Amino acid sequence: MKTFIVIILMILSFLYLLNPGMGVFEIIPDAIPFVGNMDEAGATALLIMCLRYFGLDTAKLFERRKKDVIEV
Repeated sequence: MKTFIVIILMILSFLYLLNPGMGVFEIIPDAIPFVGNMDEAGATALLIMCLRYFGLDTAKLFERRKKDVIEV
């Protein structure tokens, strides 16, 4: 049951970020300064947490490998 809920949350957050309604389904309008993009930030955080639940750690995508780092 928990996996099903995480899948639903992942789909909903992805669809919210995809924004098929061109801003019609905004929780917080983007025209409000500083606060307008908080709903997208929350949806992104939710999507990252759902991906981490399934074993895909997105933080590892940006780590450098030891052989890529030039030692001085």
